Amino acid sequence: MENPAQQLRIDGTRLWQSLMQMAEIGATPAGGCNRQALTDEDRKGRDLFVRWCREIGCEIRVDRMGNIFARRSGTDNDLPAVITGSHLDTQPTGGKFDGVYGVLAGLEVLRTLEEGGVRTKAPLEVVVWTNEEGARFSPAMVGSGVWAGEFSLDYGHSRMDKSGITIGQELERIGYLGPEPVQPAPIKAAFEAHIEQGPILEKQDQVIGVVTGVQGIRWYDVTFFGTPCHAGPTPMEDRRDPVQAMAWLCEKLYGEVKAYSEDARITCGDLRAEPGSRNTVPEKVVLALDLRHPTPEGLEHLHRTLYRVAEQAQEASGVVIDVREEWFSPPVAFDKDCIEAVDSAVQNLGYSNRKMVSGAGHDSVYISRVAPVSMIFVPCAGGLSHNEAESAEPGHLEAGCNVLLHAMLNSAEAG
Repeated sequence: MENPAQQLRIDGTRLWQSLMQMAEIGATPAGGCNRQALTDEDRKGRDLFVRWCREIGCEIRVDRMGNIFARRSGTDNDLPAVITGSHLDTQPTGGKFDGVYGVLAGLEVLRTLEEGGVRTKAPLEVVVWTNEEGARFSPAMVGSGVWAGEFSLDYGHSRMDKSGITIGQELERIGYLGPEPVQPAPIKAAFEAHIEQGPILEKQDQVIGVVTGVQGIRWYDVTFFGTPCHAGPTPMEDRRDPVQAMAWLCEKLYGEVKAYSEDARITCGDLRAEPGSRNTVPEKVVLALDLRHPTPEGLEHLHRTLYRVAEQAQEASGVVIDVREEWFSPPVAFDKDCIEAVDSAVQNLGYSNRKMVSGAGHDSVYISRVAPVSMIFVPCAGGLSHNEAESAEPGHLEAGCNVLLHAMLNSAEAG
């Protein structure tokens, strides 16, 4: 006899309305969201999520990194929990769906189970992780990283924004410096629903991405030390110009990365010149650099290429170049059983799909180090994310949430 829980489907209209209501917090004139980590807008988003969870009877816990855990009890609460979630913080010019979809899809799963009177054997939890984006505080994924043991609590609390304010100070200010220890409890399975943030699903007309892992990421701060001088009297050949050295390095590095592999990625995401005067050759330029590849060998090749090209640029320009690695996240392979739970849900629901590796880092990277994990992707328009124009179809979001529902039901033993 078929389990009645297998007939459950989420309320797509309610999910969409929740997403749009959350998007009003930190809404930008261009239609996106600016809800950076631990700002007043982030606090308001957290408060709204907590209120919604309490309305359906969830127990709320907050740890000392501000990670929020909304728990729906099972019939046997001694069993390891099945968890889902993502983040509510955004880029300064972010969209309505990156991260928040994974949080509110988890909430919608709990609402659907509560409405249907379905109780799982294992408890379920929806998690909001602190500072996933890394936009205000570097590095990314700090909350889940401390929780998984990648970073110490002191390291997490000491991360500083450009104004010199720390995560610890802001957690206390907005009221989310929780009392719970930052450490994982036993977890049976963890799932994260997310927009793809790339164009593959849309191009191939697929509804669901069954995510098997995440490509590796290395972040660097590359500093170019030149000699400040007047823009008018100083001939070009007499300058030690850090901007010129940076331009030479970037052109060479872009070329080598593209030639190496179609899976390789390079991004120069932030640039700062000092003293920052229009008519002065800068004394120093700092370039924030992001390198990615899905294999350990490929990422190591890009790493070596950067140092080699930096040495060449230094010799060619006379500018001193310092390369400092800011963050390293190795390629990740997700758990086979969790992948199978997602794949089985997709097949039973009849959605078109493909297996794929995530091009972006997610909290699931760190969670995978202490628990079985997989992810569920849905398309986003044009593959566009970290952008105010970020967009996703309501039907795709509903489909991904249905997959999440049934992957969690199977893992938590419904009925």
